[in-house]
Amino acid sequence: MNSVSAFFDERGICVMINRTLHQIVKMIPNSYLQQGDESVTISGVSIDTRTMQQGNLYIPIKGERFDGHSFVEKAMENGAVATLWNKGEQNPPENIPVILVDDTLAALQQLAKSYRHELDVKVVGITGSNGKTTTKDMVEAVLSTKHTVLKTAGNFNNHIGMPLTILRLSEDTQIAVLEMGMSSRGEIEFLSNLAEPDVAIITNIGESHLQDLGSRDGIAEAKLEITSGLSQTGEFIYNGDEPLLTSRVNEPRFKTVTFGSADTNQLYPVEMKTEENGTSFYVSRGTQRFFIPVLGKHNVHNALAAIAVGQYFKLSDEMISAGLATLQLTNMRMEMVKTAEGLTLINDAYNASPTSMKAAITLIHEINGYDKKVLVLGDMLELGDQEQNFHEEVGAFIDDQRVDYVFTYGPLAAYISASAKKHFKEGHVLHFTDKETLANKLAVIATSKDVVLVKASRGMKLEEVIDKVINK
Repeated sequence: MNSVSAFFDERGICVMINRTLHQIVKMIPNSYLQQGDESVTISGVSIDTRTMQQGNLYIPIKGERFDGHSFVEKAMENGAVATLWNKGEQNPPENIPVILVDDTLAALQQLAKSYRHELDVKVVGITGSNGKTTTKDMVEAVLSTKHTVLKTAGNFNNHIGMPLTILRLSEDTQIAVLEMGMSSRGEIEFLSNLAEPDVAIITNIGESHLQDLGSRDGIAEAKLEITSGLSQTGEFIYNGDEPLLTSRVNEPRFKTVTFGSADTNQLYPVEMKTEENGTSFYVSRGTQRFFIPVLGKHNVHNALAAIAVGQYFKLSDEMISAGLATLQLTNMRMEMVKTAEGLTLINDAYNASPTSMKAAITLIHEINGYDKKVLVLGDMLELGDQEQNFHEEVGAFIDDQRVDYVFTYGPLAAYISASAKKHFKEGHVLHFTDKETLANKLAVIATSKDVVLVKASRGMKLEEVIDKVINK
């Protein structure tokens, strides 16, 4: 596999931007070297003294609660060989090369854009309310069968994280897979124009960020901003099951590919089969069998987007299939864990919205081979003034004929319990106010022949329940 997603090559040498200070100044408009030798070469950039590496360019970011300019001495101690400096800041350091800029954050972004233009690299941009990280992992797995690939690490998907990711590209990286997150209008547009993707993907339109954007229509408009920087010779891959997208993609200036469940899409799954360690399926009228080592129909949809990307880059179905089969997902996304006693736990606790919550519940509805099926559900956050209704809808959605127990945790998840109790047997829906008690109850009712799904928004840290169960 040719992935460099960990930012190091096989020799352990960091792969990232290497430029002289003279070149850096040319890459950042309205900057100049106030002091130091312009022939000094920087290797990589850092905004955090704790992750500083020898040879880095330090970029001090000024936030609401901190000012990176205050930490320049620490950056030097930890290996920085030069620093950017806001022109308006007093007392620039005298014992390190200093490049003065109008604004260090804007300079970071401009440096990344200039570097992207200097590289012979293709870019895949991914956004969506749910599934963008999983899709990113799948796309990287597919493309790495043939190409040198770098993907967004962790949650480096915003106006700071994306420039840092671009600056970690090596000169020979062939494809960058960049996740684009947002909380308000204009953010995806900015990231798309910065990255200038050759391929853009929208996984779906859910309810995340309703608090900021007001409606799913608003979310759809914001997600479609990903096409603003898309190459005119590029490809837009999107969920064709979503009317909010299909109704807006009219006479596009680029090629489009749709995926989803309906046979009106260009890519749709057939003969889906849930297996012990994943899901197998065929695509449309194809003859290639695909397997992903992860459960859930929604993850098959994510795989369809990855297949479309593979086809754009002229990979054979056999290569795409081989890549998907080796998929390694980012932690806490449908991550299957077994206790020493054999109890199956599905850790999907990284995030949650009504759409992804219902998709996970559907998986538990449809999965077979277990005596009891238990849901452990927590709060879904950032849903605005409709949050109570959304939680009640989730409770009503759970089928008491296909789920045995529902445990909830958190003030909003109490609405899930209240709604589910209306159609479950007494004692089979329980709400908890602390994780220890919840874990203890799980240990009592769950056996080696059962399966437990754990899902909530990131802020609930519901994976702690899994840790407690495993360590009992």
